[in-house]
Amino acid sequence: MDLTALVTTAKANKPTSQSKSKENLPTVVSAKTQVSSQPAQEIKGTLKLEQIGDRANPDTRPLDPVHVKELTESLAIVGLIQPLVVDQKGRLLAGGHRRAALLILKETQPEAWKQFFPQDAVPVRMFNFDSAADAERALQIETTENEKRLDYTPEQVRALADRFREAGYADKRGGQVQGAKQLTPTLMEIVGKSRRTIKAYLAAEDTKAPKTPAYKTARSKALRAIEALARHPDLKGEAWQQDRKWLKEILTELHSVGPES
Repeated sequence: MDLTALVTTAKANKPTSQSKSKENLPTVVSAKTQVSSQPAQEIKGTLKLEQIGDRANPDTRPLDPVHVKELTESLAIVGLIQPLVVDQKGRLLAGGHRRAALLILKETQPEAWKQFFPQDAVPVRMFNFDSAADAERALQIETTENEKRLDYTPEQVRALADRFREAGYADKRGGQVQGAKQLTPTLMEIVGKSRRTIKAYLAAEDTKAPKTPAYKTARSKALRAIEALARHPDLKGEAWQQDRKWLKEILTELHSVGPES
């Protein structure tokens, strides 16, 4: 069965939110639905995969089978990094691709499923409101969550890279077998960082050789000059928005390499 068929089958076979028993859901901070002007409370917990129901409102984007396939491969290696987001009745708010990948992982790779999800417990973040009664809030949370990523440190990115390398991922180099799984694009998708930043984080692994005093002096001067330029008052205008982003990326990369040793 191909991936598209698996996604379709999994979606057709999952139970609806009406079929779930409320006693099996995690305790909610407040069972009352709040008006949209008030922030919804959230708690962290777990649900069984079959307890996580469809969205109460239409999806803002359709499932991409290629993306689901990539996520399934990632789940089998590092597990679920970003919990699914649900309302107080267990209906999905954010994480449609992740849920589809989880359904496929459970069906096609039971050993990996048992390793990362014992007792079928899937990490979730639950908001204490009913998305069927408050579509506006549901859309706000979906939009915010789809744009949000954990802020990974360089060390965490390198640790993820090691896990993927053990599973056969690599960066493209001369002579590499065509069709091999690519490390950098996978890390970019997971951590939400640019290719340049990922490359800088990984390059820090290879900067163990001691630096000469002349190099240290030149690097220190360059770093101070870039920091001063990034603070220049003329960069506050809209016309310099791209320059601000560019300078921030450069500083992030330089600092990620670590001290001048």
